[in-house]
Amino acid sequence: MRKEAPPSAAVGKIFLCFETKPLVATVLAITLVMVIWNLQPYYENLLSSTCRRSSSSSPTTTSNSINFLNNTAALTRLADGDKKLSIATASIKRRTNNNNNNNNRNNANLNKRLFSAYGNAASLFVKMGAYRGGPATFVVVGLASKPIHVYGRPWYKCEWVSNNGSATRAKAYKILPDWGYGRVYTVVVVNCSFPSGNPNSDNSGGKLLLYAYYGPSPRKYEKFTAMEEAPGSYNESKFSPPYPYDYIYCGSSLYGNLSAARIREWIAYHAWFFGPRSHFVFHDAGGVSVDVKAVLEPWVAAGRVTVQDIKDQEQFDGYYYNQFLVVNDCLHRYRFAANWTFYFDVDEYIYLPNGSTLESVLNEFSDFTQFTIEQNAMSSVLCLNDSAHDYSREWGFEKLLFRDSRMNIRRDRKYAIQAKNAYATGVHMSENVKGKTLHKTETKIRYYHYHNSITVHGEPCRVFLPASSKNTVTWFDKLPYVYDDNMKKLAPTIKQFERQTLGNYQPPS
Repeated sequence: MRKEAPPSAAVGKIFLCFETKPLVATVLAITLVMVIWNLQPYYENLLSSTCRRSSSSSPTTTSNSINFLNNTAALTRLADGDKKLSIATASIKRRTNNNNNNNNRNNANLNKRLFSAYGNAASLFVKMGAYRGGPATFVVVGLASKPIHVYGRPWYKCEWVSNNGSATRAKAYKILPDWGYGRVYTVVVVNCSFPSGNPNSDNSGGKLLLYAYYGPSPRKYEKFTAMEEAPGSYNESKFSPPYPYDYIYCGSSLYGNLSAARIREWIAYHAWFFGPRSHFVFHDAGGVSVDVKAVLEPWVAAGRVTVQDIKDQEQFDGYYYNQFLVVNDCLHRYRFAANWTFYFDVDEYIYLPNGSTLESVLNEFSDFTQFTIEQNAMSSVLCLNDSAHDYSREWGFEKLLFRDSRMNIRRDRKYAIQAKNAYATGVHMSENVKGKTLHKTETKIRYYHYHNSITVHGEPCRVFLPASSKNTVTWFDKLPYVYDDNMKKLAPTIKQFERQTLGNYQPPS
């Protein structure tokens, strides 16, 4: 007889049969929900980074949110079978890996630093002038960023493009003539010599192009037209004597509150000293006031003076109003205009001792490319107390008569040069010349230097010495001074020369 199982046991088997599979599915569903819950920060990071890249919610962000919800519902329904469960698990792993990769890329972007530059510091090249240096040579004078030349290796190349369609190139060499005195900018003289000769030999005209390279690489450069020659303008005869003048004066930058009276005396004296075959080039860096201009205008009208406006140089921070730039531009601009070019300042007066003539002295120096001139340093405050003189009517060099008498000390020198043999120049002398330099010239030529007098308006005499000072050494500000009236003796001649040259000229009061 078959025994029946107790009703409770049968019921348990029935419940066990009907509840096992749902229980497993429920456990799996709960596990998947927990996995999804733990992945929520990754989805939030992804959505947050997407929002940062867009100013408003994008369709991509909305789509991601919908997909997230759909995926959650789908995962819940996957509890019906192991096959669907494995597919959903693989899909989640792929999405999780993609999210991790996106997060890594976003973190990398946050660490990338950008460098944004605004404005300019110093230019690669600032051209002032470009000139013929001879039949096959050109010279470009300008400024350049000093750090580029101190720490880099810039270089230059020239190209002549003829109006007849031909072109030829030549590598240039540079000269830095300010010897490190430059500030933000330094002076650069670029010499372009064409080995094949005159690139404008047919006189058809053309233009000179300058390539300025930032460094050794030839890929980064600036290119500009340095100068042009019109058809038929080339004249080879101007590179050989006779030149238009015997002497050219190249003045440094004129700046500050200059005294018109001192400028009047200076130009009258040197127009007489150098004679009618001379010319004076001044560079106005802000120092040619209305009164100074009035003093120079009669000499400009007479063809003796040229005033060049260089006030725009103040945009480029160089040494002392860019005076190295100015003297080099003047050197090459007037290179074939005179036999000799003189460099000195408007508070300095060239003087010939022993009654010599300038022509005879320079004939002695003709074998030299340049010679330097030593100064006689004069006091700009000491005058002789002589009641017989009306000092208010006398010129500065007529009454400032006391010279610094110290011996065996180094004094500043100025110089003259045969410009045709010079490649570049400086303020006190040139170190870039072809030929010899003469320094021992004290017995032949000197200059009187009235330091600090050029900006004194009104009466320069501020300390008067007794008549006995003519024959003794006078100590003033711990310096010895002796009486020197060589320049005073020339004053009547200079005043007469001015009257004869300018007629009824009345200087500004």
